[in-house]
Amino acid sequence: MKKVLIAAIFFTFIIHPTAWSQTSGKNQSKQSSQQKREAKDLFIESESRFNFDETVEKLKAETEKRKWKVIATHDLQESMKKSGKDVLPVKVIALCNPKYSGKVLERDDERIISSMMPCRVSVYTKSNGKTYISRINSSLFANQLNGIAQQVMSEASADMEDILKELI
Repeated sequence: MKKVLIAAIFFTFIIHPTAWSQTSGKNQSKQSSQQKREAKDLFIESESRFNFDETVEKLKAETEKRKWKVIATHDLQESMKKSGKDVLPVKVIALCNPKYSGKVLERDDERIISSMMPCRVSVYTKSNGKTYISRINSSLFANQLNGIAQQVMSEASADMEDILKELI
């Protein structure tokens, strides 16, 4: 049941954000604002102590120093430029730790959370000129699970926060 709840939350707030506005009348703005607040709780945003490029480089270095792997770096600013859109710098860095991912991927019943793998961290600049780091609030999701999935997400989340504390 908890896995179904997490899938529903994930779909409602992340994959299908228009679900926020599918109510009508007076309750729409009240409910929409509450749902947006809950959706915001699904993510953690922290200001970096460094500029954009330094944050990306230090994040990668800290990640590898702690035996995590940088799987890919997606430059969303560059991707948007190819589509004729001009946006501030944004890089999404996909990270993996086989110690955790192996525990999930080797079990049929746990693979359901593989849609949240690898872990992703976004580094971006806002119009105020400051650099920020965001990530999914994995510990919030972990609290909705049980067994190996809960353990893995809790441990991975703690590791990720430990990596990021060097930057924020």
